[in-house]
Amino acid sequence: VKIADTKLAVDQGAEEVDMVISRGRFHQGEYNYVFDEIAAVKEACGESRLKVILETGEIGTLDNVRRASDIAIHAGADFIKTSTGKIKPAATLPVTCVMLEAIRDHFYATGVMVGMKPAGGISTSKLALHYLILVKETLGDDWLTNQWFRFGASSLANDVLMQIEKQNTGRYQSKDYFSKD
Repeated sequence: VKIADTKLAVDQGAEEVDMVISRGRFHQGEYNYVFDEIAAVKEACGESRLKVILETGEIGTLDNVRRASDIAIHAGADFIKTSTGKIKPAATLPVTCVMLEAIRDHFYATGVMVGMKPAGGISTSKLALHYLILVKETLGDDWLTNQWFRFGASSLANDVLMQIEKQNTGRYQSKDYFSKD
Protein backbone atom coordinates (compact mmCIF):
# COMPACT_ATOMS: atom_id res chain seq x y z
CA VAL A 1 0.00 0.00 0.00
CA LYS A 2 2.84 2.41 0.84
CA ILE A 3 4.44 1.79 -2.55
CA ALA A 4 1.17 2.24 -4.44
CA ASP A 5 0.34 5.41 -2.48
CA THR A 6 3.82 6.78 -3.14
CA LYS A 7 3.61 6.11 -6.88
CA LEU A 8 0.16 7.73 -7.02
CA ALA A 9 1.38 10.80 -5.13
CA VAL A 10 4.43 11.18 -7.36
CA ASP A 11 2.34 10.66 -10.51
CA GLN A 12 0.04 13.44 -9.27
CA GLY A 13 3.03 15.81 -8.92
CA ALA A 14 4.18 15.39 -5.32
CA GLU A 15 7.69 16.75 -4.88
CA GLU A 16 7.98 15.29 -1.38
CA VAL A 17 6.61 12.13 0.18
CA ASP A 18 6.29 11.43 3.90
CA MET A 19 6.31 7.95 5.37
CA VAL A 20 6.32 6.59 8.91
CA ILE A 21 8.66 3.69 9.67
CA SER A 22 7.08 0.37 10.58
CA ARG A 23 7.46 0.82 14.31
CA GLY A 24 6.15 -2.61 15.19
CA ARG A 25 8.78 -4.24 13.01
CA PHE A 26 11.43 -1.93 14.46
CA HIS A 27 10.49 -2.92 18.02
CA GLN A 28 10.63 -6.58 17.03
CA GLY A 29 14.22 -6.05 15.88
CA GLU A 30 13.34 -6.54 12.22
CA TYR A 31 15.71 -3.79 11.11
CA ASN A 32 16.26 -5.27 7.64
CA TYR A 33 12.50 -5.11 7.03
CA VAL A 34 12.42 -1.44 8.09
CA PHE A 35 15.41 -0.67 5.85
CA ASP A 36 13.96 -2.53 2.85
CA GLU A 37 10.59 -0.82 3.20
CA ILE A 38 12.17 2.64 3.29
CA ALA A 39 14.40 1.77 0.32
CA ALA A 40 11.39 0.56 -1.66
CA VAL A 41 9.42 3.73 -0.94
CA LYS A 42 12.48 5.81 -1.87
CA GLU A 43 12.72 3.96 -5.17
CA ALA A 44 9.03 4.63 -5.81
CA CYS A 45 9.68 8.34 -5.14
CA GLY A 46 11.88 8.69 -8.20
CA GLU A 47 13.13 12.28 -8.14
CA SER A 48 10.78 13.32 -5.33
CA ARG A 49 12.26 13.76 -1.85
CA LEU A 50 11.45 11.22 0.86
CA LYS A 51 10.86 12.32 4.46
CA VAL A 52 10.99 9.42 6.91
CA ILE A 53 9.13 9.92 10.19
CA LEU A 54 10.60 7.94 13.08
CA GLU A 55 7.83 8.55 15.66
CA THR A 56 10.48 8.95 18.33
CA GLY A 57 7.93 9.05 21.14
CA GLU A 58 7.33 5.35 20.53
CA ILE A 59 10.93 4.33 19.85
CA GLY A 60 12.01 4.77 23.44
CA THR A 61 15.72 5.11 24.04
CA LEU A 62 18.19 7.48 22.45
CA ASP A 63 20.09 4.40 21.21
CA ASN A 64 16.95 3.34 19.36
CA VAL A 65 16.54 6.85 17.95
CA ARG A 66 20.08 6.66 16.61
CA ARG A 67 19.49 3.18 15.16
CA ALA A 68 16.27 4.28 13.45
CA SER A 69 17.97 7.44 12.15
CA ASP A 70 20.85 5.44 10.70
CA ILE A 71 18.50 2.93 9.09
CA ALA A 72 16.40 5.68 7.50
CA ILE A 73 19.41 7.61 6.25
CA HIS A 74 21.20 4.56 4.81
CA ALA A 75 17.97 3.40 3.16
CA GLY A 76 17.79 6.69 1.23
CA ALA A 77 15.80 9.19 3.31
CA ASP A 78 16.30 12.74 2.10
CA PHE A 79 14.87 14.04 5.38
CA ILE A 80 14.30 12.49 8.80
CA LYS A 81 11.54 13.74 11.06
CA THR A 82 10.99 13.15 14.77
CA SER A 83 7.29 12.45 14.70
CA THR A 84 3.86 13.06 13.30
CA GLY A 85 3.28 15.25 16.36
CA LYS A 86 0.44 13.00 17.51
CA ILE A 87 2.47 10.88 19.95
CA LYS A 88 4.14 12.37 22.99
CA PRO A 89 6.85 13.10 23.59
CA ALA A 90 7.36 14.34 20.06
CA ALA A 91 10.39 16.53 19.37
CA THR A 92 12.82 17.04 22.23
CA LEU A 93 16.26 18.60 22.18
CA PRO A 94 18.07 15.36 23.16
CA VAL A 95 16.26 13.33 20.48
CA THR A 96 16.92 16.02 17.89
CA CYS A 97 20.59 16.12 18.87
CA VAL A 98 20.93 12.36 18.34
CA MET A 99 19.24 12.61 14.95
CA LEU A 100 21.45 15.55 13.93
CA GLU A 101 24.54 13.59 14.95
CA ALA A 102 23.42 10.71 12.72
CA ILE A 103 23.03 13.18 9.85
CA ARG A 104 26.44 14.70 10.59
CA ASP A 105 28.19 11.34 10.74
CA HIS A 106 26.58 10.30 7.45
CA PHE A 107 27.65 13.57 5.84
CA TYR A 108 31.23 13.15 7.06
CA ALA A 109 31.32 9.60 5.68
CA THR A 110 29.61 10.25 2.32
CA GLY A 111 29.37 13.99 1.62
CA VAL A 112 25.59 13.56 1.22
CA MET A 113 23.35 16.01 3.06
CA VAL A 114 20.17 14.80 4.75
CA GLY A 115 17.52 17.15 6.10
CA MET A 116 15.98 17.27 9.58
CA LYS A 117 12.51 18.16 10.81
CA PRO A 118 11.73 18.19 14.51
CA ALA A 119 7.96 18.08 14.87
CA GLY A 120 5.57 18.41 17.77
CA GLY A 121 5.98 20.37 20.95
CA ILE A 122 7.95 23.32 19.57
CA SER A 123 5.44 26.03 20.29
CA THR A 124 7.48 29.15 21.11
CA SER A 125 10.00 31.25 19.23
CA LYS A 126 12.40 31.01 22.15
CA LEU A 127 12.37 27.21 22.07
CA ALA A 128 12.77 27.28 18.28
CA LEU A 129 15.96 29.30 18.75
CA HIS A 130 17.38 26.47 20.88
CA TYR A 131 16.77 24.07 17.99
CA LEU A 132 18.35 26.44 15.48
CA ILE A 133 21.45 26.76 17.66
CA LEU A 134 21.62 22.97 17.95
CA VAL A 135 21.49 22.64 14.15
CA LYS A 136 24.14 25.31 13.65
CA GLU A 137 26.48 23.80 16.25
CA THR A 138 26.01 20.21 15.06
CA LEU A 139 25.73 20.58 11.28
CA GLY A 140 26.72 24.14 10.41
CA ASP A 141 25.24 27.00 8.46
CA ASP A 142 24.52 24.96 5.31
CA TRP A 143 21.63 23.25 7.10
CA LEU A 144 20.00 26.53 8.16
CA THR A 145 17.71 26.68 5.12
CA ASN A 146 14.25 25.25 4.55
CA GLN A 147 15.79 22.82 2.07
CA TRP A 148 17.59 21.06 4.95
CA PHE A 149 15.85 22.08 8.17
CA ARG A 150 12.20 22.75 8.98
CA PHE A 151 10.02 22.94 12.03
CA GLY A 152 6.89 20.84 12.23
CA ALA A 153 4.99 22.91 14.74
CA SER A 154 1.78 24.62 13.75
CA SER A 155 1.51 26.66 16.95
CA LEU A 156 5.03 28.05 16.45
CA ALA A 157 3.84 30.25 13.58
CA ASN A 158 1.43 32.12 15.85
CA ASP A 159 4.13 32.73 18.44
CA VAL A 160 6.45 34.08 15.73
CA LEU A 161 3.65 36.41 14.58
CA MET A 162 3.12 37.57 18.17
CA GLN A 163 6.86 38.23 18.54
CA ILE A 164 6.88 40.28 15.32
CA GLU A 165 3.89 42.28 16.53
CA LYS A 166 5.69 42.85 19.85
CA GLN A 167 8.71 44.18 17.95
CA ASN A 168 6.51 46.47 15.85
CA THR A 169 4.25 47.83 18.61
CA GLY A 170 6.07 47.17 21.86
CA ARG A 171 3.10 45.11 23.12
CA TYR A 172 2.21 41.44 23.02
CA GLN A 173 -1.07 40.61 21.34
CA SER A 174 -3.61 38.12 22.60
CA LYS A 175 -3.48 34.66 21.04
CA ASP A 176 -7.12 35.25 20.13
CA TYR A 177 -5.98 37.62 17.35
CA PHE A 178 -4.27 34.82 15.44
CA SER A 179 -5.59 31.83 13.56
CA LYS A 180 -5.70 28.57 15.46
CA ASP A 181 -5.20 26.33 12.39
